[in-house]
Amino acid sequence: MKLTERLLLGAVAVVGVLVLLLAVVVDRSLGVRLADETTRRLASEARLVAEQWQPGVEADVLANRLGALTGHRVTLVDAQGVVRGDSEFDGDELAHLENHALRPEIAAARAAPSGMGTSRRRSASAGDEEVYVAVRAVPGFARVSLTTASLSAIIATARRDVAIAGLGTLAVAIVLSWFFAQAVSKPVIELSGVARALAAGDFNRRPARAAPGEVGDLAIAISQLAEQLSTRLEALRAEEALLRELAESLNEGILVLDVRQHVVRINETARQMLGLRAPLPFGSDFLPRDRHLRDIIAGAMQGDTVRDAEASIGGRVYNVTARPLDQRGGAVVALLDLTRLRRLETVRRDFVANVSHELKTPLTVVRGFAETLADDDPPPSARRQFAQSIASHTRRMQRLVDDLLDLSRIESGGWVPAPQRVDVRTVIGEDLAAARADAARKGLRLDVEVESGADRVFADPTAVRQIIANLVENALRHTSEGGVTLRASCTPGGVTISVADTGCGIAAEHLPRIFERFYRADPARSREQGGTGLGLSIVKHLAEAHGGRVAASSAVNEGTTISVWFPDEAAPAEA
Repeated sequence: MKLTERLLLGAVAVVGVLVLLLAVVVDRSLGVRLADETTRRLASEARLVAEQWQPGVEADVLANRLGALTGHRVTLVDAQGVVRGDSEFDGDELAHLENHALRPEIAAARAAPSGMGTSRRRSASAGDEEVYVAVRAVPGFARVSLTTASLSAIIATARRDVAIAGLGTLAVAIVLSWFFAQAVSKPVIELSGVARALAAGDFNRRPARAAPGEVGDLAIAISQLAEQLSTRLEALRAEEALLRELAESLNEGILVLDVRQHVVRINETARQMLGLRAPLPFGSDFLPRDRHLRDIIAGAMQGDTVRDAEASIGGRVYNVTARPLDQRGGAVVALLDLTRLRRLETVRRDFVANVSHELKTPLTVVRGFAETLADDDPPPSARRQFAQSIASHTRRMQRLVDDLLDLSRIESGGWVPAPQRVDVRTVIGEDLAAARADAARKGLRLDVEVESGADRVFADPTAVRQIIANLVENALRHTSEGGVTLRASCTPGGVTISVADTGCGIAAEHLPRIFERFYRADPARSREQGGTGLGLSIVKHLAEAHGGRVAASSAVNEGTTISVWFPDEAAPAEA
């Protein structure tokens, strides 16, 4: 069979199958969608009928009127299943209708929480197949039905239209496929002859380049085949350079050893990791004298694949993967620096230990008092004291958990600031009521100073409130004499909110670490006063989320000042 005939028959077969599939899909989809749409429409009408049927309304008159308006059969059934009205039956016929309590749609409407039931069956009274939708009403059930004959007629019409369109499409496809097959087969036959000539060694013969589309591209490719042979080596060299650059861009160290255990390829990352500067190729004796690393390389040279091994080289931890080169012999070794990951794991362990330590004391106290209250019968004054202590330590644990959740949301990116112009005076007035009461109880003054031009800061309102509350509360907690001053001032590029106290101060060796989680300059005193060790860490993360920064200055017995700088709206990128 010639190429033209194969292309023609293939195109006709494809179009015919597509037309057949389209007809089947349209037939099924139309039937389903038509049935669904009919059910939804009948449901809407049934709800309307249910709303119209109220106690005192003549059921049969209502059914006849609504049936005439909707063009569908309307049936009103009371709660016992007795038909009280039907748009297609009146008088004696209505009185002799069967009890509808067990009709599928009525039973479904009675049982369904939505109060609606549907069914598709042959009508016992009308004799033809109908779609029924029943809705629960005050006196009973309102049912609307539609014969499926109209649906079948619509589907039959659609089938006929699809068949006519499919036959027309197939006829057009046959004509177009014939011209297409002719246009494709001629240049392909020519290209076949040229390819045979090139295979026989005749490199002077060239195909015509006037063919359209992919066939024309093939003709150009064949005509360029001879010229491309001379450039193939250059392309291989370029690919080699690309692979070299790719290896150099990796964060992993890569080195390749040949069968003589000479390093023949190494990227700059591996040189930095292993401290190597010798020119290629060089022997494996230049590699670090780490026994584990040399055992891994020896195993790979013998054909063993090693994955996820760890070696400590020069005080750093590396993940080592080695695999043999099957064809030429040798091995490939990959090194991944895990030092930072191990440090993060250490931080995580320290964090868990700190949280456990912070929770252990209050949990022990709560458990002790609770067991005393449960097992003994202390006097009322003691019970009150125990309950107050339990409540105090519970609040401490709750505050610790809340601070941990806030810090987790900020660090993970689950909270993103929505900065806007915030009135500093308004925030201070709203949020310092409790702080003023605490200051008054301790006999401290709480002063507020807002410079001209610094009364508005571009930041998230919730974050500003939390920063001010944390700083003021922290200052009051560590101040026993004098007072606390909250100050908002204009600084280059933004606004600085600072809180200064006259408390015990912080020693110079502790000052750089006060913004770390759970770090306390005086742990015992901080725990006694209810601190969680997370407040300043939260302040730092909130400030940095706005592109701002925090700073602290302090001297022992002279007080501490914590400052938070927020950038202006026009200069977030510079911040």
